[in-house]
Amino acid sequence: MRQITVYTTDPCSFCVRVKNLLAARGFEYAEINLSKDPAGRAELAKLTGMMSFPQVLVDGELLGGYADVLAAAESGRLDELLAA
Repeated sequence: MRQITVYTTDPCSFCVRVKNLLAARGFEYAEINLSKDPAGRAELAKLTGMMSFPQVLVDGELLGGYADVLAAAESGRLDELLAA
């Protein structure tokens, strides 16, 4: 299975939503909570150029934020992407 990394912060309702969406589909993920890991902010900016939350990466490739992940889930793309 592919490596999923979720960059989050506290408080963040969209972060909670994306984690719940992934968990409901049985996908395991590594969470990097940037309110507890300030060095992760620089890492996120370097990897994605983004500073908004949440940001979901699959094998180091940016999938996007909550709306992007939800759209991928609804279209079936998320299951296809993570099954590869």
